[in-house]
Amino acid sequence: MLRRALISPRLWLLSVILWAITLFLLSSLPATPHVDGPEIPHMDKVMHFVYFMGGAFLFATHQLLKYGRAAHAMILVATPILLFALIGALDEYHQTFTPGRSGNDPFDWLADLLGAAAGTFLANRLPLQQWCGTKDHLS
Repeated sequence: MLRRALISPRLWLLSVILWAITLFLLSSLPATPHVDGPEIPHMDKVMHFVYFMGGAFLFATHQLLKYGRAAHAMILVATPILLFALIGALDEYHQTFTPGRSGNDPFDWLADLLGAAAGTFLANRLPLQQWCGTKDHLS
């Protein structure tokens, strides 16, 4: 049952939709005040990178399960990276309307883009047929 769910492209697409809703909600929150403790330089860039890596991984996995590894690189690689680059740009624009946030930070967007590339790379390199329990079109 779990393996069947894991190989369902719909499950992965639903995960991407939930990821996007969460991104919108997080971006709508005002900036949090500085808390006491050590300052980690560029931690916001790390958070952007990791969050977009996760989202792109989910979407790239959806693409792999829907179209298979033999699909054109445009579907498996370019589409996830371009989609998440666009989402990152829209997120930066959205933040300009959120109190306490600056938005339109090109380095945040770059972190989003690099995270999307990393997530797409991971999804395309992991042996999905082993952990999903299928050998059909993922070989």
